[in-house]
Amino acid sequence: SSRRQGRVTLQVRDENAPDVNVRMARKRKPECSRKVPDATKKQSYEIQNRWPEGEVSACALIETPHKEQVEMTDVSCFKRYRFRNLFIKPSPLPCISWASSDDVWIKMLNKELKYVHDKSFMERHPNLQPKMRSILLDWLLEVSEVYTLHRETFYLAQDYFDRFMLTQEDVSKNRLQLIGITSLFIASKMEEIYPPKLQEFAYVTDGHLLIPSLYYTYTCALNWELCPETVVSWLKLYSQVDSLKDGSNFLIPQFSQDTFIQITQLLDLCILDIESLDYHYGVLAAAAFWHFSSFDVVHKVSGLTWDSIESCVRWMTPFVRTVSECSQVQLKDFKKVAAEDSHNIQTHVDYLTMLNDAHLRQHEPLVPQSPVGVGGILTPPKSTEKPLNQ
Repeated sequence: SSRRQGRVTLQVRDENAPDVNVRMARKRKPECSRKVPDATKKQSYEIQNRWPEGEVSACALIETPHKEQVEMTDVSCFKRYRFRNLFIKPSPLPCISWASSDDVWIKMLNKELKYVHDKSFMERHPNLQPKMRSILLDWLLEVSEVYTLHRETFYLAQDYFDRFMLTQEDVSKNRLQLIGITSLFIASKMEEIYPPKLQEFAYVTDGHLLIPSLYYTYTCALNWELCPETVVSWLKLYSQVDSLKDGSNFLIPQFSQDTFIQITQLLDLCILDIESLDYHYGVLAAAAFWHFSSFDVVHKVSGLTWDSIESCVRWMTPFVRTVSECSQVQLKDFKKVAAEDSHNIQTHVDYLTMLNDAHLRQHEPLVPQSPVGVGGILTPPKSTEKPLNQ
């Protein structure tokens, strides 16, 4: 349509001609046109295509300020800007009434790069050994079960601890328990409705606890960034997306509690190994999910390619074998915890013995897992070739 002297007239539209008179609707901008950084800001981005060509995808900007900038010329809506760290990946989330599924997915992807963890922190502490981290986290798992804390609380504490140690120098082993319990104290404040009192944390450390002296040092060292997407939060998301039926409420768990706790036991064991910090939390959860399902399912719920998870799947195989030889974990009943929430409560078994067994199995020959390319997508071997028979 065009306006002439205040009148609106209709015109025949040429399908081959560009429509220069029609303005874009302002209610909601397309993903590619939103959140584009100002050209003067020193931000950097990266392009990663993690979805097969030909499928409709959404654009998500992932900011990483310390990377060098490169010229990007092959994405039409960003030709005028410099980027490095741009994920082009569709959201696997269904349409939700309380938010944009694309916006939620983009924020989760951003957190994968914003919250940095790295096993190299051990190099900053010559008096510590990786086994000490394993012993500490195993103890925190036990404390979490004693006080009926949620799995998310423990995994927040694990993330806080690893990131805090990355900011420190030459921490002595005598302070390790103090740092660990402070991590759990802050995590419980973030996650629990009724977190344990300070005196209760002091009790489990034989009274040798001065959390107030470390609390502000701890949170400032983390730059008050206390809301990562943890391994277990990614797992819950994958499980929910896989199990969700049409018309179901996304906020109400649809997945099997029994299957969920089997996978979380595997992740509990894996997270004790410092090598787990080589992988993003979303990849760790996806690799564990693969061992209990298939690559098609993992690809559907995460958008990750086989190349993205293959290394983690291989690394995780000895842990899977160890877990498979143990008695199957059973869903526990907890006082004052509703049955539908019992799978979210952290539990503890003899993880240190299991970890030792898994380390011994790392020297055993692995079953070849060479994926086959199908339609441009790398797929893992058949389920009969998996190390864990499902």
